[in-house]
Amino acid sequence: MIDDTDKTSDILRAHAEKTEQNERPAPESLDALREAGDFALRTPSEHGGTGAGVEAVARRLTALGRACPSSAWVTGTCATAKNLAVACFPGSDELFADADALFCGSGVPGARGVRDGDVVRVSGRWQNVSGCEDAAWASVAVLVDGVFSFAVIPVAELTIDRTWQMAGMRGTGSQTLVAEDLSVPASRVAAAAPFGLNDQMLYSMTVLGPVVGGARGALDATYAMFASDRKPFMSAYTRMGESPGARHWLAEAAHLVDRAEETMLSVAREADARALSDADSARLRMALADAGRDARAAVERLLDLNGAGGFRTANVLQRFWRDVSVGSRHPHLNPYLAVETYGTALAGACDAR
Repeated sequence: MIDDTDKTSDILRAHAEKTEQNERPAPESLDALREAGDFALRTPSEHGGTGAGVEAVARRLTALGRACPSSAWVTGTCATAKNLAVACFPGSDELFADADALFCGSGVPGARGVRDGDVVRVSGRWQNVSGCEDAAWASVAVLVDGVFSFAVIPVAELTIDRTWQMAGMRGTGSQTLVAEDLSVPASRVAAAAPFGLNDQMLYSMTVLGPVVGGARGALDATYAMFASDRKPFMSAYTRMGESPGARHWLAEAAHLVDRAEETMLSVAREADARALSDADSARLRMALADAGRDARAAVERLLDLNGAGGFRTANVLQRFWRDVSVGSRHPHLNPYLAVETYGTALAGACDAR
């Protein structure tokens, strides 16, 4: 079980409600994440960062998500955006001068660019850019003269359209970034190769880690409820733990969270250990989708244990429920496409025999 007993998690937990209300990470949370080096997880080591592997990223985001899934999500987006910047602009002193700078980004080519001498003129919109209101740099996909490329742009040069209106993961501040005929130095625009499978697994961890962490945070809240004087209503029991049924459901939920976490870490370890092949992709995506579903199912079981009181706005459980419900439905964790892809791969392997 991933531990979160550190100062950063305590600060995130204390300001999680403020993060949700403000629809962006609380300043205190951002300061704590920066101080802990969490924004430097994928900053190259030669520039003062951690250069963390896939498993290390997954573990850290899970620990942070246990306290505040939205803050963990923004931290994960930073890791993804920095990874993209490193791939396109390795060794850039300009981009990595501050190892702890917050990056945001989007891999969806929401803009077009036209080369004009030493600049590329960029116009377009990138939706759902987590953490953009507090980020220094944005790594964004652009079609430049029809070629899939990435540009790294100071967020201060872009406009933010506040379009993020969601039931869960509200604190990610995943607003829309807008560029209107923006001149970007050609040195900060580069054609991009298709994402490698190992990188894809890293990007999936930045989504799944906060989700698994959120499920564990919901489990923590339920443990606290069992330790209190709360009893099953309309029963003769004096405490929740006296009920065999309640103990059974608690065990089921804990098992689902543990299984989600171990599945995630198993995939992460495989991605760290070797170069993944196309044959690995469908199997691992199925595993990640299963982990997301396990996390969501666990929280649903915990809500059943807590009853209607779990939906009080003062109860942290309902925030974890909303965050996990939204986060686990990210495209990286799409279960029906994972099943479809895996089934196609298995049928193809049978045909080839």
